[in-house]
Amino acid sequence: MHTCYLQLGSNLGNKAFQLQSACTMISSQAGIISKYSSIYVTEPWGFTTKNLFFNQVIEVRTNLSAHNLLSSLLNIEHSLGRKRNNIYGYSSRIIDLDILFYEDMVINTPDLILPHPLLHKRRFVLEPLNEIAPDLLHPILGKTIHELTFACQDHLKVQILSNDYLTISLRSNEAV
Repeated sequence: MHTCYLQLGSNLGNKAFQLQSACTMISSQAGIISKYSSIYVTEPWGFTTKNLFFNQVIEVRTNLSAHNLLSSLLNIEHSLGRKRNNIYGYSSRIIDLDILFYEDMVINTPDLILPHPLLHKRRFVLEPLNEIAPDLLHPILGKTIHELTFACQDHLKVQILSNDYLTISLRSNEAV
């Protein structure tokens, strides 16, 4: 079994339900989820929209190779209604699944770069990752996730979603 860390994000529709659905599908198709961060409400990174994101990081134990895991995640995104466009840059999305780390592997291929090349610049990734794996060492930067979180220059809003709000969102199955 290989240990990897995945980032889940959504800013369209019922965001909490989308994250929950993604976790259910990851569990059945990609591996065993061994840790879940809290869900964080975050401002969009790299583009402007009025729709805030819900983000979460999970630790997954998988038998899939890194490339097969990526294929599985792309299939899950498609099943949940993600429509990828050919527009350069970032945009709103119903679900986004990214591999942050796959063991301590360093991969640089046209379709997969690991560790995720921008994770150390994104507070919306670092905060939830720091919650579940503060001592995880970045194999290229040589710093722990806790150190990277402390040094991050991203000042966009990142805040834990309250459990009451999350429960209401999941029960109502309405967009929040």
